[in-house]
Amino acid sequence: MNDAVLVTGGAGYIGSQTCKALAAEGYRPVTVDNMVYGHEWAVRWGELVKGDILDESVLDGLFSVHAPVAVIHFAAYAYVGESVTDPQKYYRNNVGGSLSLLEAMLRHGCRRIVFSSTCATYGEPLVIPIPETHSQHPVNPYGWSKLMIEQMLRDFDSAYGLRHVALRYFNAAGADPDGELGEEHDPETHLVPLAILAAQGKKGPLSIFGRDYPTPDGTAIRDYVHVADLAQAHVAALRFLLSQDQSEAFNLGTGSGHSVQQVVDMVHAVSGCTVPTVEAPRRAGDPPALVAVADKARTVLGWEPSLPLLRDIIKTAWDWHAKIR
Repeated sequence: MNDAVLVTGGAGYIGSQTCKALAAEGYRPVTVDNMVYGHEWAVRWGELVKGDILDESVLDGLFSVHAPVAVIHFAAYAYVGESVTDPQKYYRNNVGGSLSLLEAMLRHGCRRIVFSSTCATYGEPLVIPIPETHSQHPVNPYGWSKLMIEQMLRDFDSAYGLRHVALRYFNAAGADPDGELGEEHDPETHLVPLAILAAQGKKGPLSIFGRDYPTPDGTAIRDYVHVADLAQAHVAALRFLLSQDQSEAFNLGTGSGHSVQQVVDMVHAVSGCTVPTVEAPRRAGDPPALVAVADKARTVLGWEPSLPLLRDIIKTAWDWHAKIR
């Protein structure tokens, strides 16, 4: 096959795992990443071009040289709290960068894009679990930036025939089962690595934001989906786009929710190490539960999580952090 696929943000956590999955399927991933949060060591499958998607000349060069059959678009800032305090950064990078990318795709006749979206576009859920038909009303600029991009994609579809798949992730977690890739953010804000690092004594106690939620143990519930399964979903979405002349949106989750306390308990069960914790107030905009209805991805894309169990997700993450730290 050896068709090129342009992967924006391919040096990041989910992007690099997807490049590995693409290569395994016979595609030739080409990563473009501004390296603000990306890691050069994570780009092991395909070429790395260090550049920003806001730079037209970078994009024109990539499309001219590689003529990708499609784009998989991860490049974005993704810190919710920062988006509240510095929204201009998020709208310029996430929305402006995506517009720059879509314009380059039109200039070069590339009409297929898989977009890394988020369940944050739903805002405060009205029903649990959440279907794709749920209303979209984000509660922070990060979520709004992703929803604006989804709207741009719909408009570009209608006007120019640029087809897209928007993948609305729930909580990405875990590490490459082969131990080659994993999560390494600075700053780290995700629960699983923070709990692991606290258990390893590499960071201070884990803050549990709220123990008064209307949930069985009082802590917030989330749907954790393994990063390798997310990567496979992108490959499945790419296949869909290349074979079907239509655009779609899909939730990506396991359909099962786990509380913060259950994650803490599972880190202890997997590692034998206690996770030191401190109680903290709820964070504004954190709903009690976020769980996906992911039936559509199973039915239409043929996607099925291979590592749906919390124990397996945390075990791969623990093994990764034990190896790199």
